[in-house]
Amino acid sequence: MSAVETYNILRGSVRTFDELLGRTVSHIEKSDHELILYLSRVNYVRFYHHQECCEDVYIEDVCGDLNDLVGSPLLVAEEVTDYTGPDTDAESWTWTYYRFATQQGSVSVRWYGSSNGYYSESVDIEVVDCTK
Repeated sequence: MSAVETYNILRGSVRTFDELLGRTVSHIEKSDHELILYLSRVNYVRFYHHQECCEDVYIEDVCGDLNDLVGSPLLVAEEVTDYTGPDTDAESWTWTYYRFATQQGSVSVRWYGSSNGYYSESVDIEVVDCTK
């Protein structure tokens, strides 16, 4: 177990997105449809979209280096949503931005969701605490 993981375990588990502020990320996993910020092996925050039917939600862009978020306390952890749409055939769309910053650098993760207007285009956040 790394010193960062030990520190986060001693501080107690994060239970909400807002509690990420001041916490130190130990490592990160990213795919097109998921971003996981690990605080320890037993506590992490997972960003994803629970697929229902006729919507598509994915990470469109990452501006910055995700590795800049590892090993230093998070100074910024915020979510911003924008409903200004691109020129597409989608009837509804949502841009969701997650901005994170440490002393090492900052990162913006841009999610894009589109649908026929009936299904959610939002990013789901799951805080996992395996100690409970």
